[in-house]
Amino acid sequence: MNVEIVSRNKVEGYIKLSTLIIITFSTAFFARLLDTIGLPSYINFLHFVTVPVTFGIVLVTTKTKNRYQIVTTWTLLFGLVILIGVMLVSALLNQAGLINVIMDFLLIAESFLLLVAVISLNMSPKTLERLQTWIVRFCFINIFLAYLQHYLIIPLFYSSLNTTLGTFDLVQGVFYISGGGNTLSASISMFFGVYYFQSANKSPLWLRIAVIMASFWQVIISDSKQVLVVFILAWTILALTKVRDVKKLLLSVMGIVLIIAIILWCAENLEAFRPFKTYLDPEWYDLDSRTMQIKLASMQIIPSYYKSPLNWFFGLGPGHTVGRLGGWMLKDYDYMLIPLGATVHPASQAVWDRFSSLAFGGIVGTISTFFAPFWGWAGIWGDIGFVGLGAYLYLGYLVWSRLCRDDFSKLLLLNVAIFGFIFTQLEEPAYMLSIAMFIGLRWHENRLKNYNLNENLSV
Repeated sequence: MNVEIVSRNKVEGYIKLSTLIIITFSTAFFARLLDTIGLPSYINFLHFVTVPVTFGIVLVTTKTKNRYQIVTTWTLLFGLVILIGVMLVSALLNQAGLINVIMDFLLIAESFLLLVAVISLNMSPKTLERLQTWIVRFCFINIFLAYLQHYLIIPLFYSSLNTTLGTFDLVQGVFYISGGGNTLSASISMFFGVYYFQSANKSPLWLRIAVIMASFWQVIISDSKQVLVVFILAWTILALTKVRDVKKLLLSVMGIVLIIAIILWCAENLEAFRPFKTYLDPEWYDLDSRTMQIKLASMQIIPSYYKSPLNWFFGLGPGHTVGRLGGWMLKDYDYMLIPLGATVHPASQAVWDRFSSLAFGGIVGTISTFFAPFWGWAGIWGDIGFVGLGAYLYLGYLVWSRLCRDDFSKLLLLNVAIFGFIFTQLEEPAYMLSIAMFIGLRWHENRLKNYNLNENLSV
């Protein structure tokens, strides 16, 4: 039996570490909002400093003696070393700048860094409850702002906002105002709704149900169709993993069928759900259609720039293709990154050119991000090749096998994996750090529950 006796001094130490984690998470979660209200755009880069620093401080100061925590931490660290090693090889092969390696690694791996920091803490129930409370507050703020934007700010001030985004797209919660912010905000709210229903046992049932309904309605009013589609797909895959448990499998299948039937009925009969009919048109998914040509553009263009068979294994270099760094950041923050030695590859612009030429009316904003050529798995493969993609999948496997001990955590990872085929959520800091926080919290909840169960059995 693993007996965890924590002295008063250690408890104070852990509270400080948990506070550091809360502050670190907030630097990513509220960055877009702070940028919008007038803080310098550099605020969007703050989490690239706070996450690694917090990760290092926690590893150095934590005093956990739980063997499983220690082994899991070292296993994840080994996976991270492999990933950055592959990136360095890719950078050398393709003459990418060192800042490319640093930025691309942080974009892809900082969620793993935060997750390692969270699970490395030997938190007491009181400290865990405090951490939960702050994350719950942050998520409530996200939902509240989304409703405020939809029912007050957009109706009153839309004409004066300096943006080309539509009214639905501007329901973005804490991601106000940014491209794709509605999807990110709605995704986090959906995850939070499920998490709150499962974990807030001290809250009345009506409140937990209300939170789920509020998060679901945010998906509707923000026109975040893909959030619900991905959630149902992830739930379906999770159900298929339970073929040995016939009861759970049947319950999951019945729930999925019921939800799909309700959405289809609503799409035909309720105006608020009409946008969901977009994804029901089979012509959009024909390989010869314009939408699928746009979606697969990166897969066709990237190999055309290969100069060696090694490019298949190590890609075109960190930040050189269609990931978040190559697709957006090197354009938007060139004044900051280029002087630091960042390198740009023509493959990124070639994909943008194809995108612009195929988009309806030649306007990029007229096509759903569901069919964008900039998507997570393509970005990782394009930048660091099949070896890099394998290294990233290995890290995901470690999290699934060692930390996802309940259905909620597995559902989160499946959502991430599916979103990787749609857009660049794999490299969206606030989204991925939220996933890391939810998985870390659930892992600690299950750890303490099992510990208390062992304690009771030993009495």
